[in-house]
Amino acid sequence: MVQDFSHVTVLGVPFINTTQKAFLTAIESRITARHNTFIVTANPEIVMYAREHPDYQNILAGADYITPDGIGILKGAAIIGTPMSERITGYDTMLSLLSWGNRNDKSVYLVGAKPDVISDVARVVATQYPHLKVVGTHDGYFQDFNPIAADIEVQQPDMVFLAVGFPKQEQLIAQYRHQNDGLWMGVGGSFDVLSGHTKRAPKFFQNHHLEWFYRLITEPSRIGRMMVLPKYLKAVKKSVRQSK
Repeated sequence: MVQDFSHVTVLGVPFINTTQKAFLTAIESRITARHNTFIVTANPEIVMYAREHPDYQNILAGADYITPDGIGILKGAAIIGTPMSERITGYDTMLSLLSWGNRNDKSVYLVGAKPDVISDVARVVATQYPHLKVVGTHDGYFQDFNPIAADIEVQQPDMVFLAVGFPKQEQLIAQYRHQNDGLWMGVGGSFDVLSGHTKRAPKFFQNHHLEWFYRLITEPSRIGRMMVLPKYLKAVKKSVRQSK
């Protein structure tokens, strides 16, 4: 049974409206009960992509939880007059679940990123979460997911984190989640940060919701992706005018 959180729909995407703490409590209970769970942590880029790709929109509709990953989602919710409680980011959710899994002898399967990154992720997890069982790892450079999915089905991990970027990670989860009754969650570039290959924004930028700005000044090549935000805010404002 999916926890009945209230929702705020932004441009057709229904986000849960709750706190990180309440959300984690619900997810931990579902993992313990071996309930099949699909989490999408969505930012404005994902919302705008879904608007242009109905198949991906349908995949989001089939997720159990869509969380507001990014200040842009909260800004959009405020524009339509339904403020949200707080951000629930994919990276923080993943870290919290790894820590919880470590305390409760759970298991995890990690898929994604470059070969050297996933190798370092496995090392970091083994060091920082020694009681968490890593039952499988694979880099993101696979041609066929079927053998990986078959191994996941054999191992039956409590949690599967897939870091191959959207829309691919959600497409794969939607296709293969039936093979393991645990948590399935796409985590984008989180393995790069967890492994230490990419530095997360300092606390100042996190606390002031400026992680996007930090990423921009450290990775100027992201400017094209960043331009999605003003387009997204414009679309939200337009949706409000059209609803009146």
